[in-house]
Amino acid sequence: MKKILIAMVRGYQKWVSPLFPPSCRFQPTCSNYMIQAIERFGAKGVLIGIARILRCHPGTEAGPDPLPDHFSLRRNTKSGQNDKNQ
Repeated sequence: MKKILIAMVRGYQKWVSPLFPPSCRFQPTCSNYMIQAIERFGAKGVLIGIARILRCHPGTEAGPDPLPDHFSLRRNTKSGQNDKNQ
């Protein structure tokens, strides 16, 4: 199942993504993040990837957003970059 899901994302990267200008606000890109999530969490990694895509809009602070160590649909704040209390 992982291979099929990753192949679908790679197909998007190869055939669909080049048709549009680069616009991802995060590092790694949303499609690479999705692949990492699927590799780490299996099919439920798709949910993490979709949550990331939904966070990718102009109202969100751009920058590094590494994959969380544990399954979570929220942005990883391990770096402390997104903590407003610092």
